[in-house]
Amino acid sequence: MIQRIQSVWLLLAALSCAGLFFFNLYTAQQMVNGTQTLVPMRVNGGNEFLLMLLAIAIIVIPLFAIFRYKNRKQQKSIVVLNMVAVISFIAVLLMHIANYNHQTPAPFNGAYGIASVLPVFALVFLGLALRGINKDDKLVKSVDRLR
Repeated sequence: MIQRIQSVWLLLAALSCAGLFFFNLYTAQQMVNGTQTLVPMRVNGGNEFLLMLLAIAIIVIPLFAIFRYKNRKQQKSIVVLNMVAVISFIAVLLMHIANYNHQTPAPFNGAYGIASVLPVFALVFLGLALRGINKDDKLVKSVDRLR
């Protein structure tokens, strides 16, 4: 039963996390030798290697959970694991941005990009998927009681 609603939520969580590779996380406007330059921060293999590994993990884990539909208990634990991974991604991202802010020269302006909000959307989608899995569990238990 791949066509359950939690499969849609898990797919949306994976797609929102995939957007991390296409949009800027953080854009810094700083003065370098008297000229203003925009320095974008993206998830790539540069000095944000841990961010890239976490981003790949939070994309692959919900896709794996979609195909574990026969074992709801395992699917539930995979979704919770992915929620922890997304929260750790957000924490590592905030640490990278704080370190970046402390390393830049004094005249500095920074702005969060659209990709910095995508992990929050993924958390919401994962919560909705977990709710759908719990509803399926309750439905199966109620049908088993009627037998």
